[in-house]
Amino acid sequence: MKKNITAIALAAAVLCALPQAQAANANEEATKRHFASLVAPGKEPKLAELTMFFTMMPKGGDLHHHYSGAIYAEQYLEWVDKEGFCVNKANYTIEKNKPAGACVSGQDVMNDNTLLANLLQRWSDKDFYNHSGIQSPPDRQFFDTFAYFGPVASTNTADGLLRLKQRAIQENLSYIETIFEIAPIAQDADFDKKATSGGVTDADFAALSAKLEQDPAFNGWIAGYIDNVNKSGAGIDDDQFTLRYQPFALRFLSPSQVYSQILSSFKLASSHPKIVGINIVGQESVHVSMRDYALHMQMYRFLKAKYPTVKLALHAGELSLGMVPPEGLTFHIKDAIDVAGASRIGHGMDIAHESNPLAIMKKMHDAKIAVEVNLSSNDFILGIKEQAHPVTLYRKYGVPFVLSTDDAGVSRNNLSGEYVLYAARYQPSYAEVKKLSYDSIRYSFLADADKQRLLKALDGKFAKFEAEIAGAKP
Repeated sequence: MKKNITAIALAAAVLCALPQAQAANANEEATKRHFASLVAPGKEPKLAELTMFFTMMPKGGDLHHHYSGAIYAEQYLEWVDKEGFCVNKANYTIEKNKPAGACVSGQDVMNDNTLLANLLQRWSDKDFYNHSGIQSPPDRQFFDTFAYFGPVASTNTADGLLRLKQRAIQENLSYIETIFEIAPIAQDADFDKKATSGGVTDADFAALSAKLEQDPAFNGWIAGYIDNVNKSGAGIDDDQFTLRYQPFALRFLSPSQVYSQILSSFKLASSHPKIVGINIVGQESVHVSMRDYALHMQMYRFLKAKYPTVKLALHAGELSLGMVPPEGLTFHIKDAIDVAGASRIGHGMDIAHESNPLAIMKKMHDAKIAVEVNLSSNDFILGIKEQAHPVTLYRKYGVPFVLSTDDAGVSRNNLSGEYVLYAARYQPSYAEVKKLSYDSIRYSFLADADKQRLLKALDGKFAKFEAEIAGAKP
């Protein structure tokens, strides 16, 4: 009798669930049809409707996100005043000693429309193609912005993370994996001399590691980084939003400085649950970055063997033809994967020029090595967009990829805007953009429990979103 009652109860539960499942399927189908009408092949994409659609649509994560480049200039101006600094009216740099007559407060900049417009042309990409009188090369314009706001970029980080959280929630973004603060750094002249002569071996890596690990100052800097993560990130995680961190190395510094940053990055990622991966950043096309690229990959190879569980998301292949000699385009993505052991690739723009690109993409497909695609910055820095963008290759050959912002404050964009660009340019199906949202959690470096939590939450958010789209009446 008890078995019969249980069976009846189960059957009743299934019958009750059927209408809900049917309604959910109907909502998803209606959303598919609506989205298809916005990006119909051969017709002009409906950009305003796409913007509304993607602002509303749940977006899992932003996996290629530079903290300092994500803060908008207006917030940096707030911090100029908070720190007691000022802005030099002649060259738009931040001054700490307040030279008389030449310096104004951040609030004064905000109150002067012309001064603010001129500052934004230097502290971001704003107006570069519109009506800017400043015409440095786009890549220099982009990378030079960091020097302007650099003096306040590492101040008020708790305030900065909170603002990023609020902005993420506003556009229905659940997770950010931010490249946060330069990793602790040290220099060794003997190592640098040997490295620049091409004579560095694993024994030299091991010797420098041992030297650094015995250095109280170096260990103190690592402890200070962890303390900053704890204090800055306090209270950020909740049921609406999750944040994780990647320390980074600057690839254009001296070999010992880069190695010390990579070592400290591995140590940080091994010692704190919210530091989930490591990275290397900086303009890839400048001389030192190109000269030492293979050396940097050897550094990662050596330390990855010592710290096998640490995940690497490496900027690799952020290059275009003409930016560097042709041979410089042939190996960066491959070495980041095969030598360094990267689990994700940031940008991956030179894939068409790499030696044996089909084999590289097959490996990326088979090993589930995702590419972090940054459409706005790729267009601005490299001049690559539309059908010239290698996302077309990654789509064709089944390489996993995610959409991300790179430096939203510099580019004056957000993740919803990146989805709009992608949809307008490549006319994907709704199923594809929905998968991109989920993939940005699946390919994150989150712990498995957190990953499953966010994926489950995404299910509920999409059910609500699709019901809203299906129920909307123009």
